[in-house]
Amino acid sequence: MQAMTHVVAQASNPMLSMGHAAQPSAAEISQDAAALLHAARNAAYAEASQGRLGHGLQLLMDALHHEPLNHDLLSDMAALLLSAGELEHSIEFAQHALGVRPQHGASLYSLGFALAGLGRNEEAIATLSQLGQGEALQSLMAEAPDLQPLVQIELQRLQALVAPAVQAAA
Repeated sequence: MQAMTHVVAQASNPMLSMGHAAQPSAAEISQDAAALLHAARNAAYAEASQGRLGHGLQLLMDALHHEPLNHDLLSDMAALLLSAGELEHSIEFAQHALGVRPQHGASLYSLGFALAGLGRNEEAIATLSQLGQGEALQSLMAEAPDLQPLVQIELQRLQALVAPAVQAAA
């Protein structure tokens, strides 16, 4: 994170970047920042996999401080919060990620499963159904193709829950 702060400080300080051949170009700074964000995301998942979910979430929050509209970071927060059972917060971060990139597959996945976990089954069905077609499906298959069968299983489960309620209401 300290390196990210250094890159951001360099990029925002014209005195550091003016006229020195040794200074990185805007493209190099952008690549460095992207690499640091990727490293922060990987570190957060590594921490979570070692049972240190809180530390993983803090790493993502630190990265979001520097890149508040990064849909990947927002989506990662939603996913880690979902895995921690923090469903309301997961929904919040997934919705923010979808505000940046509306058809982002991983964000739709987290949102749908968090909604289902809260018993908001019709909303969950609508959300998870988006993952069966178009840009959302392409996004999910590019990032996490192993999640697609889980989406189908959850959709079937939710539809079976909702069908009797719809019939009873009729």
